[in-house]
Amino acid sequence: MDGSYLGDAMLYLINTIFSIYILLVVLRFLLQMVRADSHNPISQFLLQATNPPLRLLRRFIPGFAGVDWSCIILMVALQAIELSLTSLIAYGSSFAFPGLVVLSCAELLKLIIYVCMFVIFVQIILSWINPGSYNPITVLLYQLSEPLLRPARRLLPPTHGIDFSPILVFIVLQLSLMLLVRPLADLGRALAV
Repeated sequence: MDGSYLGDAMLYLINTIFSIYILLVVLRFLLQMVRADSHNPISQFLLQATNPPLRLLRRFIPGFAGVDWSCIILMVALQAIELSLTSLIAYGSSFAFPGLVVLSCAELLKLIIYVCMFVIFVQIILSWINPGSYNPITVLLYQLSEPLLRPARRLLPPTHGIDFSPILVFIVLQLSLMLLVRPLADLGRALAV
């Protein structure tokens, strides 16, 4: 009995620590992709928190075509380590390497989609509560969500002052979870055995 309590506590700590740091790296990656303001205090925090491992990786993995590949490798590696550790603690065995990589990619895609949904949702709420306000968080929320909302606004322009583009983006993101992430996770589980 005591072993299961310790195991549960270890799983909780591993999941919490890795999830928080992976989220920081994902946010840094997304902010780099949308070319968000790097002088924003939140951007500065993300840069400082994620710089040590990325500085090391950048010696071996350069950026290419405007994509920070060292950031992607770090995200996949951290997710793979988390999945391996949780599998070892929970089941006493680890995943096969190909399955581990595919499962890690599926988990990261799911996290990115959830971050996008959360950003758009928070921006909608803030536009109702305090429209047109300026603070570092609202600027980053706008910079993160605008690349998704702009094409949706072209397809579905605002009607009578109401912007329905977030609904369209939510539908596309939810379909991405169903048609891209779930099959990828299933493939990863099949390869992991």
